[in-house]
Amino acid sequence: MLVAGAVLSLSACKSSQNAYKQAYEKAISGDEPKTVIEEPVAQNEVATADDVANVSVREEKVSVVSGDEEIKAYGIVCGSFSLKANADALRERLVKDGYAAVVVVNEAGKTYRVVCASFDTKEEAVTERGKFKAKYPDNQDFQSAWILYRK
Repeated sequence: MLVAGAVLSLSACKSSQNAYKQAYEKAISGDEPKTVIEEPVAQNEVATADDVANVSVREEKVSVVSGDEEIKAYGIVCGSFSLKANADALRERLVKDGYAAVVVVNEAGKTYRVVCASFDTKEEAVTERGKFKAKYPDNQDFQSAWILYRK
């Protein structure tokens, strides 16, 4: 019985060795398919008329409560908070990243919105929102950035 178990285990090892040897020989011969990693195609940063038409805009009456800039008609909102301190912290981070960010307060709901940039036209805002989202691809909050139309 012991001899049968030993013979069985040795033959099992032999077939494993053969499988590894075949895989090794295939790999060095170049017969294995190669994995090709393609770089992602860069997004066109210019918004088309269809893109602009399909982007929804939220209209709110807001006023600036933190920051030196006055916002224009269309703003890119990248964060909304119930506490002003949290909104101010995000604004400071964005200012360090080179944005002229401001915190505005929504008159109706007393919600603090962080506007990273603002523009005169919807087209400009949509284009820049795309660039903003592309700059922070791993930040899910920033991927949800939306366009605010200031009443």
